[in-house]
Amino acid sequence: MKILIIDDEKSIRNILKEIVEMEGHEVSTASNGKEGLDCFASCAFDLVFCDIKMEGMDGVEVLENIMSQPTDAAVVMISGHGDIETAVECMRKGAYDFISKPLDLNRIMVTLKNVADKSHLVKENRILKKKVSGVQEIVGNSEAIQKVRNMIDKVALTDARVLVTGSNGTGKELVARWLHEKSNRSAMPFIEVNCAAIPGELIESELFGHEKGSFTSAIKQHKGKFEQAEGGTLFLDEIGDMSLAAQAKVLRVLQEKKLSRVGSDKDINVDVRVIAATNKNLQEEIKKGTFREDLYHRLSVIIIQVPSLAERKDDIPVLVRYFISQICSENGMPERKISEEALEELSNHPWTGNIRELRNVTERLLILGSSEISKDDVLMFATPNM
Repeated sequence: MKILIIDDEKSIRNILKEIVEMEGHEVSTASNGKEGLDCFASCAFDLVFCDIKMEGMDGVEVLENIMSQPTDAAVVMISGHGDIETAVECMRKGAYDFISKPLDLNRIMVTLKNVADKSHLVKENRILKKKVSGVQEIVGNSEAIQKVRNMIDKVALTDARVLVTGSNGTGKELVARWLHEKSNRSAMPFIEVNCAAIPGELIESELFGHEKGSFTSAIKQHKGKFEQAEGGTLFLDEIGDMSLAAQAKVLRVLQEKKLSRVGSDKDINVDVRVIAATNKNLQEEIKKGTFREDLYHRLSVIIIQVPSLAERKDDIPVLVRYFISQICSENGMPERKISEEALEELSNHPWTGNIRELRNVTERLLILGSSEISKDDVLMFATPNM
């Protein structure tokens, strides 16, 4: 585990650090609350030991700050004034445990084991949830993609409507899925509608449903995507390609939280969070008269711009290795290696098709390349012969 010790007494820091390192854990230390929070922000810790009585920022303030962030870290409070009232307050604010000074070795060892077990269970549950949901990771460590992840963490737990923008192949759908997975609606449906793939004359029926006999091929009643997403999230992909008539009806649903099926005048209440995505500049579409300005403002409470691969080239080696592991696992193949020269060559590729193109090229290299993918393989197979 990665463990952070925040205490203004050097002797306590050193004793605790020595105990924890003897158990094989990686340890960082900080001598005050501000330094501790700066250290916490720079690394993903599993456990934080934090003294309560410190000059400047006290431990309770540090605890509140950590608990306000999206983290799985357990915070154990340490105090030389171990009164019940302080312990209860810390536990109420999210502390995992409370240990009094002088430190008891057995108590520390038990705490380390319990937190390690908890951390293992949390990670195992997350893996299982991903397998069940089928949602892939957002891979990369670049500043651009970190901003996207941070925005998802901030926005997911709200019901604010989100407009996800970016070029084709950048992963807009993945952003939408993580907004749903991290929301309070995650147990309810995530329904996707590709507005560009549905003919204009059918989009209203797809979104709002229809009654039997409302048009020639309406042989039975049909619930639309809004009703199917009840309690969950509706993802309107390529919203910029939606007809003006359908836009007007979507606007009404967002305003009134009710709809009527095609062929019916009965209102149906709906509770749905709407996330939209587009590769178009909707401000330009508004000027052209092809997109409603009032709908744009309804959809764009939060805007998340997904960076192109050209804006996050440092992530390419990480992405390639991730795709190699994923593709080999999916196809029952032994995992392959790739040379640093090959990764450098891939990093210099223009990647106009973004993440989608990179994954396709990685799969092509696994099929056609050498046992260890080389720079020559990249030069030969990265760009398909036209």
